[in-house]
Amino acid sequence: MFDLVKKSMLTGIGLALKTRDEMEELIKEIQKKSEMSESEGRKFFEDAQKRYDEAQEKLEKRVETAVKDFLKRANIVTTEELKELKKEIRELKSIVNTLTAKSD
Repeated sequence: MFDLVKKSMLTGIGLALKTRDEMEELIKEIQKKSEMSESEGRKFFEDAQKRYDEAQEKLEKRVETAVKDFLKRANIVTTEELKELKKEIRELKSIVNTLTAKSD
């Protein structure tokens, strides 16, 4: 049982690291080797494709989080932070201009 779970996990990780075309080829190869019927093969393909998409999404989120963490530690300003600063500067300029106009 443990061996089956281990193999399934490794297969899932392997699929997540492959491109979609590579994954499709691998699945077709598995279908042929296991002599699945067409409907079984289609179901297997759809399930594998769904798992691939989910694994790919999780991987992208992890990479995005890792990059954001790195940027914070490296003290690098993100585009989002820069936009927020520009917005604050515009607001402050507006306030200064309003106060200057009232003083005159």
